[in-house]
Amino acid sequence: MALLTGFLARTGLSAPILPRLFAHIRWLIAPNLYSFGYALRTTIASLIALGIALWWELGSPQWAALTVWMIAQGSRGKSLAKARWHMFGMVVGTIAAISIVAISPQQPLLFILLLSACIGSFCFIGTLLPGPATMTNYRIHGMRASGFTVAIIALDGSADPGHIFIIAMSRATYITLGVVIETVLSSLFQFRLNERARDRLASNFIGAVGKASDALATMLGGNQNALRDSPEMLASLASLGDQIEFAEIEMGRHGHEGDHARAALSDIAALFSRALDLSALMDDAATYGSTWQKLANQSRDFLLALPDRLKDPPEFSGLMAELASLRADCRLDAATCLDIEMNMVTHPPVKITTETAVTREGQALHVLGDLLDQLQAALAQFEASRNPPPHDRFHFAMRTWRDWRIAFANSLRASVSIFLAGVFWFATAWPDGIVFVMFVCIVCALFSTLETPAMASRAFLHGALCVSGVAMLITFWAVPAVTVYEMLALVFVPFMMIGGLAFSNPRMILGAVAYNLFLTILVGPLNQGRTDEILFFNTAMPLCLAMAFCTWMYRVFLPLDPDGVRWDMRLQILKGLRNLAHRSRPMLPRDVIGISVERMVRLLNTVAGRRGPVIDAYLSGILSAMTVGLAILSLRSILMRAELPPAATRDVQEVLGRMAQFTGRYGGHYGRTERATRLAVISLERQEQVEMNLSQRVEILRALASLRVILAELTSNKVFFDASSPYLDPVFP
Repeated sequence: MALLTGFLARTGLSAPILPRLFAHIRWLIAPNLYSFGYALRTTIASLIALGIALWWELGSPQWAALTVWMIAQGSRGKSLAKARWHMFGMVVGTIAAISIVAISPQQPLLFILLLSACIGSFCFIGTLLPGPATMTNYRIHGMRASGFTVAIIALDGSADPGHIFIIAMSRATYITLGVVIETVLSSLFQFRLNERARDRLASNFIGAVGKASDALATMLGGNQNALRDSPEMLASLASLGDQIEFAEIEMGRHGHEGDHARAALSDIAALFSRALDLSALMDDAATYGSTWQKLANQSRDFLLALPDRLKDPPEFSGLMAELASLRADCRLDAATCLDIEMNMVTHPPVKITTETAVTREGQALHVLGDLLDQLQAALAQFEASRNPPPHDRFHFAMRTWRDWRIAFANSLRASVSIFLAGVFWFATAWPDGIVFVMFVCIVCALFSTLETPAMASRAFLHGALCVSGVAMLITFWAVPAVTVYEMLALVFVPFMMIGGLAFSNPRMILGAVAYNLFLTILVGPLNQGRTDEILFFNTAMPLCLAMAFCTWMYRVFLPLDPDGVRWDMRLQILKGLRNLAHRSRPMLPRDVIGISVERMVRLLNTVAGRRGPVIDAYLSGILSAMTVGLAILSLRSILMRAELPPAATRDVQEVLGRMAQFTGRYGGHYGRTERATRLAVISLERQEQVEMNLSQRVEILRALASLRVILAELTSNKVFFDASSPYLDPVFP
């Protein structure tokens, strides 16, 4: 370090360059133990798979090493999940490849049409499968593996259709060998797997609770914008759902810990929605009575201490007892407020100001009690995931939502790209065009289901350029000097380790994937020869051209339009509110929450996590729409109980009728809906002040709370809900 500092001083460079330089290459020169272990384990597994393929004298042994890098992940659960779906995709892709070649012998145009349609279909199905559209969703990876397998089998088989079955079996053998070697070797590096999976499951939930409790405590402290400023908390629940699935695989299928953990995360999301209702009610200054302040402060102290107390399992019973006491106090004080109101009504004249303050405080206490009830449900599910009850049969299905239009666009983007690559191959009669088409198929199968395929393919292009240079060095300098496989493996070790370490760096992960996948493909180790200059360049050039072609296609054909994505999302939100108001079978509350979380995840993915005023406004709009949607469902449940007075029933029905036409596409509908809601609030306030029937008064108060929530959201997010304004970047106020 001293020598380097002296060198920098002699060259006139400042010493602060050192920390920045070290930060950029820390992943390489000072990796953590986890990253180093992953790189070492995967390097060993890929070299073993390559060695066995060479020992068996298989024709293309490099595909076995590629498969290892394709499925290797940092944890046992991830590797097993990806391996299972990769094997499934291999079987589907093998059958599809044999069928394509059998249907189109000596018919190149039909062949390329079937190939492009097949991979496009896999992208369509993959987009609709459960889970986020990321590289960590291994259900989608099953369809990606199908497209990958179709490409490497069908294109080779098209030149020799009479031996398509042998070609398919050989490719399936490479893939199976790579999957088995990686799975077996990764299991040797996992110790106390079950215990660590349980610990990780608990720590993930505690982390989610910590973020939620901090936001809720800040809101109870008087900052109503605390929930609006933390939408990533909800978006992170989707990735935590993936982690639950991986932990389930590591723990085995003997229990229902994962189901309880998913239910707990769902309750955390519902807790957030309850908090949004409470935040809307807290906008009224009349809410802040002495009783409310006392319970709000107690709840705030409880929430701030909650994450640390959850880390101590023996403390859990005392924690739940304290929470039960808080819930009982909220219910008791809310009932006391209702009793005070009834006394005022039965002993006129009624002091409107005092009665209004008591009503507001009682409603806030009631919603705070609902919030604490939701927290109690989440903690109970968490404890069941940490200590499963005997004879447990609990099940909580994982649900996600997909857009058919997005699936069709992903399918069309992949199909057209592959078809144009095939036409280019036929038109130019390029002898190595088949390699170009194969790499185009691989990239389209991998990236067409992502929200930002252009960014992913560009990073892949950078990785392909890097691996071409490294492979050139190995092929022309190292390989000619070795005569046994052991020496070749030693040559590969440092370069594979670099790729494995780069994969553990989030900023370089996609480039590292390309580097790791194509290193052995470009070197092409063989038993009876070696890759010469012509063969190397006839592989490297189609690879880089295919990456550049796909990057270009993703930018010019159905490119990602962030403004268009947000506009479509906003129209879907308004349409969803209409459906909630008038459909005979609307979505359940947990579905409203789930689809809102999915929209936030997709919105953040389209901008690669970069926030700005417009993105923040859209995130706030999605949260607001979720709150309005849940309030609509609450109003519908109140109407179903049929305990409201006739006048109040008509007011609520009028609001739902206006909401059923809520669009703003031609202007005016937002104003009518907002006005109808405001008039309903005024009408129900008057009815509540004179209502002497206790059960009807309670129903009026419940309806009034939901209407106030809707009115507050419509007022505070007018620009979002009024669709007569485009709400895009150039016109955002």
